[in-house]
Amino acid sequence: MTTSTPAPLWALVLAGGDGTRLQPLTRLITGAPIPKQYCRLLGERSLLEETLARIAPLVPAARTLAVVNSNHLPLASTQLSPLPARNVIVQPQNRDTGPGLLLPLLALARRAPDATVAVFPSDHYVADPAAFRGYVRRAADLVARDPDRIALLGTNPEWADPGYGYILPGTRVGSDAFTVRAFCEKPQPALAEQVVARGALWNCFVMVCRVDRLLALATALRPRDVAALAVATTRGGDCSALGTTYADLAAWNFSHDVLAHVTADLLVVRARGIGWSDWGTVGAIERTLATLGRTPPWRSGDRLAATA
Repeated sequence: MTTSTPAPLWALVLAGGDGTRLQPLTRLITGAPIPKQYCRLLGERSLLEETLARIAPLVPAARTLAVVNSNHLPLASTQLSPLPARNVIVQPQNRDTGPGLLLPLLALARRAPDATVAVFPSDHYVADPAAFRGYVRRAADLVARDPDRIALLGTNPEWADPGYGYILPGTRVGSDAFTVRAFCEKPQPALAEQVVARGALWNCFVMVCRVDRLLALATALRPRDVAALAVATTRGGDCSALGTTYADLAAWNFSHDVLAHVTADLLVVRARGIGWSDWGTVGAIERTLATLGRTPPWRSGDRLAATA
């Protein structure tokens, strides 16, 4: 194992999802089926705005990048106004978390090739932001000590949800960190029950890693995609080149198609008590609200019958 002097941490916020499962609810709240990360589901801030506020004490706006879809810009621009304009990376369309992560990673690699980056989905709920940041710092410490590792956050499942991804921890490498035995992405209900019984953690898809290391692993497994995006994104402001490249890209999931194949390079930090949920369904949101003793504001008569 090698060691490295900790470099300034960068942040990458993934905001390119379409959130189709929750669009009936966002339509009810806003009058339009907008992606959930841009919707103010409960308070004055959207999930994206909450994400930016949550990570601000960790990483300044100057070192925070966000990736969005071109058709989301009318919604995203105002919410991303705290970031410098050059830090907003626009992809032509959603191609799942594979291309959605590679595109901003390549942009960051050109600006800071030796950077360490923390990756954050923009559409998750976290009840305890301070505790969450503490676990991200713990992951960053692990990467500083061993730059070849990718450190992920996992949290104890509250139920066996088939809509979540799971990480099976292996050997303990610290008080709250483990090697990774396997991934299980959105299993069938029976399998979800089995992996939870075996001690699996929910995969928060929050990870800390060296940019060059993650790109090297992705290149080994998805060489054509990485090469195509690298070529398209070196053509300055030629948006047509990137659009043509995206039109030919298959949608693929970064956890399933990369991380699941490099488990020997991964660590998982068990993040206890952060109150995490990906809020991918109405049921997941209402479970969270129930633990907070709150009644969903949209529950009025049968208005939500189609989305329950």
